[in-house]
Amino acid sequence: FAEVLRVRAQEEQPDQAPCLHRRASAWYAQHDLPAQAIRHALAAQDFERAAGLIELAWPAMDGQFRGAAWMAWARNLPEEVIRARPVLSVAYAWALLNGGELERAAARLQDADRWLTRGDDPGDGPRAAPSGMVVVDEEQFRGLPGSMAAARSYIALAMGDIPGAVAYAQRALDLLPETELIARGPAASLLGLAQWTNGDLDAAFRSLADAMEGFRLAGNLHFALSGTYGLADIRIVQGRLREAVGIYEQALRLATEQPGVIRGIADLYLGLSELHRERGDGETAERFLQKSEALGEEAALQDWPYRLRRAQARFAQDRGDLDGAVALLEESERLYYPTPVPDVRPLAALKARVWMAQGRLAEALAWVQERGLSVDDDLSYLREFEHITLARILLAQHLHTREAEPLQQAIRLLERLLHAAEAGGRMGRVIEISLVLALAHRAQGDISAALESLARALTLAEPEGYVRIFVDEGPPMAALLQAAAKSGLAPGYVRRLQAAFKPATQDTPNQQGLLEPLSGRELEVLRLLATELSGPEIARELVVSLNTMRTHTKNIYGKLGVNSRRAAVRRARELELL
Repeated sequence: FAEVLRVRAQEEQPDQAPCLHRRASAWYAQHDLPAQAIRHALAAQDFERAAGLIELAWPAMDGQFRGAAWMAWARNLPEEVIRARPVLSVAYAWALLNGGELERAAARLQDADRWLTRGDDPGDGPRAAPSGMVVVDEEQFRGLPGSMAAARSYIALAMGDIPGAVAYAQRALDLLPETELIARGPAASLLGLAQWTNGDLDAAFRSLADAMEGFRLAGNLHFALSGTYGLADIRIVQGRLREAVGIYEQALRLATEQPGVIRGIADLYLGLSELHRERGDGETAERFLQKSEALGEEAALQDWPYRLRRAQARFAQDRGDLDGAVALLEESERLYYPTPVPDVRPLAALKARVWMAQGRLAEALAWVQERGLSVDDDLSYLREFEHITLARILLAQHLHTREAEPLQQAIRLLERLLHAAEAGGRMGRVIEISLVLALAHRAQGDISAALESLARALTLAEPEGYVRIFVDEGPPMAALLQAAAKSGLAPGYVRRLQAAFKPATQDTPNQQGLLEPLSGRELEVLRLLATELSGPEIARELVVSLNTMRTHTKNIYGKLGVNSRRAAVRRARELELL
């Protein structure tokens, strides 16, 4: 009915429509209904009024992660109206940053800068405003230099300028009063993220935890929960899975106690899903993943779609669906946008690892060349995951070519990585590096050294309940655990790990040493080639023609790089395909 009246009024009194919209806007503003007030001001094309209302609406909407809805209003404003308002320009910059638009955000900050450089610092007290400048929200204006410094810290961090990010974050904290918990929160968070990027994990955890506690004390639960996965990720790198689970569970309790759906709750379920997967509780992991998927983007932070596809790729890989895992990682790549959160497990490195599992060693080696990775590189926390991946590729290269040099390079690199990770307190990485080093020593034939590295990993992993980090290594790790069991290493824990291997390794052998993986049918033929059956008998066993069986055999020889049945069986055993 209201729409009918609106259309009739436009038809009968078209000149009165803007006036009516302005009156409606004023009424809604008086009754604390900003969304309706803004909509009517825009309908009246009263952009001055609309800009003021939009400026005032920013803090509340930003605090509820409703920047996209705020931006839908702000985009309707003429450029000259925005540029005349430094507070509105900075709010616009933050909205753009939330959407990953770094360059446009920087331009909006420059618009605000033009006003601030014409006079005294807004925090210095009352002063005459420069001619042409419009400020509606005086409180936001007083904190503008600090907010702008925090925004520039965000941009610097997203662009990889760590010293610049730290300097801007510290400047923001110096400018903003300690009582302004909400205003100081982003700067404190960004300082923590910069410390995280540098590998100073304990300092990063303290900074992020302090920022989140400040948000909580200020009553902004949306912001308080936003750092949960960062805090948990730091504990995961440190090898403290139990604490990471506790961080997510505490945040989930806070979120579920609130009425309605809190933005970011989907991220909490996703994080818990990945942790339960690592600890071997596949059923709970799948349930939490499905819960996160069901809640969807409306209940998630901005980068959730990207991180969701990464998690789904892991589950696909667990099921043996390697093609599906690659497809999900590629979709994740399309959904990525830059944020200041350190990318310590780059997507391309994850994809290279799946390629190795598929036997696509040539593509993995091409990734190494593209990234310019070398065993002699200076090591850093930010590239640690890539260098561990490089060591894995070198090990796979040795298994394929039987050349000694790649193996020696892998061991040398892994020993350097191990020392760096231990020095940085990154025990989660120490576990992974120790496992890969154990596999490298095993490939070298040094079982004693292999068991020594494995023992180090078991000692660190057992109290935290790691499972998948062992299972994901496939048959070579299963064989090492069998040797560990015979040696009496962590008997109860080793038995649990061995039990977890059974479903994962029955029918899906690891083919990392092959340039091109064997098909399921070729693996069947290969297993029969290792028996006493003749060619015709194998063909009858598989219910195929002798010519078909010979074609499969020829393909197997080509992929294994051999030219006889005996050599094929020997090579398959070296690669642990049999």
